[in-house]
Amino acid sequence: MCRASQRKTLARLVSHPAPTINGMTYLLALDQGTSSSRSIVFDAEGRIVAMAQQALTQIFPQPGWVEHDPMEIWRAQLATAQQVLDKAGLKASDMRALGITNQRETTVVWNRKTGLPIHNAIVWQDRRAEDTCVQLRAQGQEALIQSTTGLRIDAYFSATKLKWLLDHVPDARAQAERGELAFGTIDSWLMWHLTQGALHATDVTNASRTMLFNVRTQHWDPELLALLDIPPSLMPEVRPSSGDFGEVRPELLGHAIPIGGVAGDQQSASFGQACFTAGMAKNTYGTGCFLLMHNGTQFQTSQNGLLTTIAAQTAAQKTEFAMEGSVFVGGAVVQWLRDGLNAFQSSAEAEALAQSVPDSGGVMLVPAFTGLGAPYWEPDARGTITGITRGTTLAHIARAGLESIAFQSAALVQAMNRDALRNGAVPMSVLRVDGGACANNLLMQFQADLLGIPVVRPVVTETTALGAAWLAGLSSGVYKNTDELANLWRAERTFLPAMSPDVAAARMAEWEHAVRQTVLK
Repeated sequence: MCRASQRKTLARLVSHPAPTINGMTYLLALDQGTSSSRSIVFDAEGRIVAMAQQALTQIFPQPGWVEHDPMEIWRAQLATAQQVLDKAGLKASDMRALGITNQRETTVVWNRKTGLPIHNAIVWQDRRAEDTCVQLRAQGQEALIQSTTGLRIDAYFSATKLKWLLDHVPDARAQAERGELAFGTIDSWLMWHLTQGALHATDVTNASRTMLFNVRTQHWDPELLALLDIPPSLMPEVRPSSGDFGEVRPELLGHAIPIGGVAGDQQSASFGQACFTAGMAKNTYGTGCFLLMHNGTQFQTSQNGLLTTIAAQTAAQKTEFAMEGSVFVGGAVVQWLRDGLNAFQSSAEAEALAQSVPDSGGVMLVPAFTGLGAPYWEPDARGTITGITRGTTLAHIARAGLESIAFQSAALVQAMNRDALRNGAVPMSVLRVDGGACANNLLMQFQADLLGIPVVRPVVTETTALGAAWLAGLSSGVYKNTDELANLWRAERTFLPAMSPDVAAARMAEWEHAVRQTVLK
């Protein structure tokens, strides 16, 4: 779409109120992320009406460990839901349905009677369970786990985090054996409290990130539960992503609201980007970076270090899959530059500082602060800055930090294309982008340059929350089908590659050389 057409489209959307669909046009999305809890009200055309957000405390008990306070998560999420309704000038009774999207893999165990957690939530970035992963690999379980779950053995996923809690929290295993405890990812934790204990459930996307869910049979896998000594009574019921998840108790927001959609943040973002058919791909630039390419109904395992995960599922739809690559440190490198190096006072200043120099001056920054994710899977890697000279400044390091986000994402795309070619599919031709860091034009242009394909930023970049709202809207009759949703998606800007393929290949070779220097073996 040309720039003039985009301006006309935006003007039309602003000047005309949203149509009333089935008597109600508003959807509430709860977006519980790694760094904050947010609530957003959308109208029926997918436009943001109001947003409320609260930062989340990051707890680092020791190197490699990352925790959140589950009660803080719940209180902040409820508070933002109350605040956003006030900001929008609406009531809970005006909401057709509510959708939930959440940081995935983060693990909570709580007492079924009291609703209180037995320990802080262990965050997806946490590496404390690596010893268990080492044991599983030594036992030769990699093939079983990949063929059953689509995942690799890694402390990233919920299974080994859950085992750690059962093994290390006093009396936890005994309580679990007696059926007194409940396990959940953050979606389950929120639904438990929103329904005041009436529902212990999750959706297929979150279940598929636990390393305990058989994506072929769509059930918790008895062999994997036994392998990790996890009592089945801990596990939530698994439902499609769009459907009935009970309702918010009226005393919490002033009126009952049906919970009609639940999806892990990356599958939700893919849904909000209207990636509904095989070959469509999106990359979310958040705390980490998460690239998903829709694979259709065929389950395929990667030969290039990627994961197979379940795409957001409607009640009427067959199970569909996506190939996924995860970068552990994406936008978080900007936070480190701000807080660790004091390179600037606010993250918004990162682009200006990086643009104050024409390039990184040969500096390469590999932010392997908690190891490297896909396609490398090097838990022992540690961050490095190479290529420093007497002429190196903070601006060069800041530019190298921003570029590291694009380099890591490009490595994922290259791995994904190798898998696509192996399976007779077409390599990626366009990448849709979202997340906070996609607002950085320098980063998006460099991403397009490295990939050699258009990078497209949508009008609504809050696609994680939008996906949850759309899932809830489908189940509640606001939308008829995904074709209707695809017609609502609109591009804001397209970044076209301006770097020659040879130069891009040379830059990627420099990156891979820098990556090899991070592995301390």
